[in-house]
Amino acid sequence: MKRSKEESYETISKLKGIARKHFAEHGYAATVLDEIVEEANLTRGAIYHHFGSKKGLFLAVLESIQSEVAEKVESEAAKSEDLWDQLILGCHAFVTAAVEEKNKQILLIDGPAVLGWETWRSMDEKGSMRLLYEQLEMMQHQGYFESISIKALTHILSGALNESVLWIAQMPNVAESIEETFKIISLLLDRFKS
Repeated sequence: MKRSKEESYETISKLKGIARKHFAEHGYAATVLDEIVEEANLTRGAIYHHFGSKKGLFLAVLESIQSEVAEKVESEAAKSEDLWDQLILGCHAFVTAAVEEKNKQILLIDGPAVLGWETWRSMDEKGSMRLLYEQLEMMQHQGYFESISIKALTHILSGALNESVLWIAQMPNVAESIEETFKIISLLLDRFKS
């Protein structure tokens, strides 16, 4: 029994890894399931068994990416003891992870289009947006942002970051665009600082 669970986990991981590469390179619409299963040396039945459909496979890949991005946000923020620095480092980590070549097509373009805005938004709220809210709430308890709504600030900042990554992903010089964005994000946040 234990071996079959391990085999199932290996199959799922293999399919998600290969599918991620295909979705990132070709986009959801142009990704062909037969090419994924051929590369995985499996049958289409494996996809339907584990994910139900192409959309189910895509959802699993997107969840993995969002989880990776959230982990990146947490690990980068943890590099500082200073709450303000943690906020900036976490926001920067979100932006840089979201616009990575392996993530941007799936996370920014196909995610909302394939799954719908509501589903994509709900996933974002459980990941990076939740971390942002927790950081801002902790900061408010420490005297930052004393007289403003943390829920409103979370949505405003999250919206600014999400819109920024959509813009950055289209720019020819990503590094320069990230730098420009963070000058503005820092100015914006400074205005809210108590």
